[in-house]
Amino acid sequence: MHAFGSRRRLRRIAVCASTAALTGTALTIGGGTGAAAQLTAAPAAKSSKPTVVLVHGAWADTSSWSGEVRILRAKGYAVRSIANPLLGLTSDARTVAGFLRSIPGPVVLVGHSYGGSVITNAAAQSGNVKALVYVDAAAPAVGETTGSLSGSTSALNAPASKLFDSVPYADAPAGAADLYLKKDVFLKSFANSLPVQQATDLWASQRAASSAAFSIPSKYAAWKTIPSWYFISSGDRIITPESEMRMARRAGSKVTTFQGGSHLTLISDPEPVAKVIESALSAVK
Repeated sequence: MHAFGSRRRLRRIAVCASTAALTGTALTIGGGTGAAAQLTAAPAAKSSKPTVVLVHGAWADTSSWSGEVRILRAKGYAVRSIANPLLGLTSDARTVAGFLRSIPGPVVLVGHSYGGSVITNAAAQSGNVKALVYVDAAAPAVGETTGSLSGSTSALNAPASKLFDSVPYADAPAGAADLYLKKDVFLKSFANSLPVQQATDLWASQRAASSAAFSIPSKYAAWKTIPSWYFISSGDRIITPESEMRMARRAGSKVTTFQGGSHLTLISDPEPVAKVIESALSAVK
């Protein structure tokens, strides 16, 4: 009977071990007479290498980062370009923050244009962002709106009727509408560093941005506590270099000024943009 009982106990241990192997849990066998087998969950592996997360701006989509994704991945970096809802700063930042919390290691968070406002708020709501990179972007302080940061000589200071085609959208907040940049504004002021045909294709496929995205005040200023880098194109006519420099100095950012370009230098010249992102990556320990 003693031998039969021992065999039964060994079979129970074997079953537990098989179950543990299938479920990915660790098996611990207690010692001493009558000790029971215990299953304990194995700790989740965490990556120590930073992941680059790229957030696009208004009238754009994830494809605007295609050049940077290609360059950085070729050098062995983990890169994600995620969709920015373009519905309103508070909700857009929460959406991005939710994605950031799904990444198991440190993050270098990069924002272009209105995406800069989004990362400024999202980073403050997730604990794994170790560096911020602003690419021809807004970096608001608490209480500032994205629309107030374009600069006194920005092309966006023209009357709205000359800048946008305004279209209603479902479940919009009171007074909000989808805004599409007019063709001449897109080609001459938004994408002026790109060939005309490429700029025209981008205009035709632009994503609308809600007017609420530009009027909702920032709730956070993550650049106060997180190191930042700033890429400024001297040819930007949407957020002026002067406005960007003011924001960069306020944030204590490491600044790179690119001679020429446009608001879409990230598309026309992805190499220098990727180089600044690499600088931020190299600073993350």
